[in-house]
Amino acid sequence: MRRSPTIADVARAAGVSKGTVSFALNDRPGVAPATKARILATAEELGFRPSHRARALSHSRAFALGLVMARPPELLGADPFFPAFIAGVETELAKAGHALLLRVVTGGWAEEAEGYRRLAEDGRVDGVFLTDLRVGTDPRLELLTDLRLPAVTLQLPDGDTPFPAVTLDESSGVAAAVAHLAGLGHRRIAHVAGPQEFVHGCGRRTAWCEALDALGLPPGPEVVGDFTAAGGAIATRRLLGEPEPPTAIVYANDLMAIAGVTVAQELGLRIPDDLSVTGFDDTELSGHVNPPLTTVRVDALGLGRAAAGLLLRHVDQSDAAATGNVGLPPAELVLRKSTAPPPAEPRNT
Repeated sequence: MRRSPTIADVARAAGVSKGTVSFALNDRPGVAPATKARILATAEELGFRPSHRARALSHSRAFALGLVMARPPELLGADPFFPAFIAGVETELAKAGHALLLRVVTGGWAEEAEGYRRLAEDGRVDGVFLTDLRVGTDPRLELLTDLRLPAVTLQLPDGDTPFPAVTLDESSGVAAAVAHLAGLGHRRIAHVAGPQEFVHGCGRRTAWCEALDALGLPPGPEVVGDFTAAGGAIATRRLLGEPEPPTAIVYANDLMAIAGVTVAQELGLRIPDDLSVTGFDDTELSGHVNPPLTTVRVDALGLGRAAAGLLLRHVDQSDAAATGNVGLPPAELVLRKSTAPPPAEPRNT
């Protein structure tokens, strides 16, 4: 059986010491560019692949980042946002030679907190991503500070934060959706919100309320959903069953909007002739439903890449202030065929 090449083989072939090879392979300073290029070319020629375990031991690092998801597995599988976000994270981690450790917990805060403690105490990750920020004081911020575990948050939490964040102006996208509907002549614009314990669910609802007020429109009817298709369907039936049903519905994500379109069609309504619908996320499916969904575009893949890059820098510097936040372009409205002027005559459902 052919022996796998070692770092000593690379050093011998490149005419340098093993320490110099290690510095070059780990992109550490102190190696001349020409020497580094020769070492990398030699390693590639020999088919040398550094041992992840040896690399971790030599640097006292895990070379892995963590993501703890406090959601039921079936909800994660149904939400198209997270696969795209994780793909973006993996794109950046693969280039840096890091791995992503995903942990799904379903037993409440005690189990979630224990998940973070295990990751930190076992040295399995060098930092974590914080998604689904809670409204008010998010207990994970204090926990991770106590554990001395670097983190990056998606969006800014309420109040002060010891960690850098990837920020995205979602409210402008929601405001654009409301303004678009109002411009078409809609005056009764409803909202199917996401969970209000989450910063992003609460933020999108607030943006809808403020947009209506800015346009001089009365508060519309609303139902809080859970970002799932089933939740969107239930919320839509409630709204369309009101004595004065809305002529347009702004949904907090595409999944609930697509389910809402199906419910409306089952009730005999035509989209968009009888009811206009907008979503949020611009998932791949949104452009292929009937009719294609007008929605707010969020680059989940780009969000994952930005978050991974920021966390890698934060881990290397171990200084949140030095790392700083990263702002992404604002969410934008994508016009398709699920919106139109309201019906001329009142309709009954």
